[in-house]
Amino acid sequence: MSESVRFERQYRTAASEGYHLLDGEQRIGHVDLHYTQRDVYASLILEVDMTEGALLDLIERIDDALVLSAEVARDDFLVTVYRGQETGFYSDDFLAERASRRDSPDSRRPN
Repeated sequence: MSESVRFERQYRTAASEGYHLLDGEQRIGHVDLHYTQRDVYASLILEVDMTEGALLDLIERIDDALVLSAEVARDDFLVTVYRGQETGFYSDDFLAERASRRDSPDSRRPN
């Protein structure tokens, strides 16, 4: 699986990057990379089960394809792995719309 995984960048800042991990059209996870002066930290969230061997191969691919290509000096690459699934995506616009619906006169009428 790790050989077929591709990375789709979601964001980049001066000190971090975030990528969806895709196997074909299926999203299998997400990785956030945080660059410090000495180390690179990664939070890897997997949405599928993976053997430890496949996981280690994937971490090596992330290191080779994303971390080393960023050309940031580092002493260590520290990866924390979680198994989970996305339950929602929320933004200021979503929360503002929710608040405006909650505060509208129609929402205060008894059923």
